[in-house]
Amino acid sequence: MVFNAVQFGSLITAALLMIIGTVALVYLDNVVKKIIGAAFIGDGVNLLLISLGYKANGITYILLQNMEINSFLGQASYPLPFALVLTSIVIGASTLAVMLALTVVLYKRHGTLDASTLLSDERFGDDNNE
Repeated sequence: MVFNAVQFGSLITAALLMIIGTVALVYLDNVVKKIIGAAFIGDGVNLLLISLGYKANGITYILLQNMEINSFLGQASYPLPFALVLTSIVIGASTLAVMLALTVVLYKRHGTLDASTLLSDERFGDDNNE
């Protein structure tokens, strides 16, 4: 498979997004920063799928008018990655909203967003302190 410059740049950017997100998930202590890292990983995967489905000078199915099927099949871009990414964006946005809402509840209950403090808290998971 031969990549052009735009596709190669997108692949490098996708890899960097996934690496930055993984580092944020593993090494950062703040819960909000961990959520942002998870969003970076999801965006990197979406960009990877788009980059793999990209075809230089590709045409879409809408432009099928007055074109023979053989020439269309040689120039058509593959639509499955684009449909998967569109679905992933919707699911990722709703998941991000739920994670941030749970973070607000976590902060109101414990007064901190440091993961190490939350995990070492003796009251974590105990509902009798209310």
